[in-house]
Amino acid sequence: MNISVIIGFYKKLDFLELILQGLSAQTYTDFEVIVAEDNNDATTIAFINAYQKKVSFPIILVQQEDKGFRKNRILNKAISVSSGNILVFFDGDCIPHRESLKEFASNTKDNIILSGRRVMLSQRISERILKRNSIQRLNTLSVALSGSKHIEESIYLPFAWIPKKKKRGLLGCNYSIQKKALVAINGFDEDYEKAGVGEDSDIEWRLLKLNYTIQPMKFKSIVYHIYHDSNYDESDVQFNTAMMIRKKEAGNTYCTNGLIKHV
Repeated sequence: MNISVIIGFYKKLDFLELILQGLSAQTYTDFEVIVAEDNNDATTIAFINAYQKKVSFPIILVQQEDKGFRKNRILNKAISVSSGNILVFFDGDCIPHRESLKEFASNTKDNIILSGRRVMLSQRISERILKRNSIQRLNTLSVALSGSKHIEESIYLPFAWIPKKKKRGLLGCNYSIQKKALVAINGFDEDYEKAGVGEDSDIEWRLLKLNYTIQPMKFKSIVYHIYHDSNYDESDVQFNTAMMIRKKEAGNTYCTNGLIKHV
């Protein structure tokens, strides 16, 4: 298995089904899917067991007890059971374009993080695809006519030049990296137990300190973000931001509370 797709998931099975539809349509097929659920809902087990019969790729479910926001912990558990040399991360509200995995696979290099882009679907089109339980009509035209945001990010250009030096931060809902890179820094830092900051941004600063480069995948790897109400609390963001500042000042790229516990 070359790619392990890891989906951070919490409670929205209707969203997850659309994501799996997007993965079923991939032109690249050498991958497994790991659903990383920050919960231990029996309904998810039944759903995965039923959906596995519909698709050719393996679906692995990792769960943990719901004790608040512990996304980094469940992501580490997912990494620990992964088979792929390349890890692709999608959030549980982001549907991948059918060429996303092909682009991640063909552009993977040592010391590079590939950061895709995101279309922000409007409430109208999100409700429509959820009601139909289908992404069949999800394309640039339908997105453009729906009042969605960042429509330009929905354009797929297979022969587009990828800028090497354009500075852009890591987009945590759509990126890929070689597994060995995350192993080298002990994966995600599980000290972060509040939403908003501390997943992708923490991974970003630690890898950049080790001379990794973020390569933007504009027009290459696209996800469609399903509309939903924001669940971030500003006080949580401030708490995690302050923690990250302290960790940056300490300068330790290898976190002490991370992946190795699950291996």
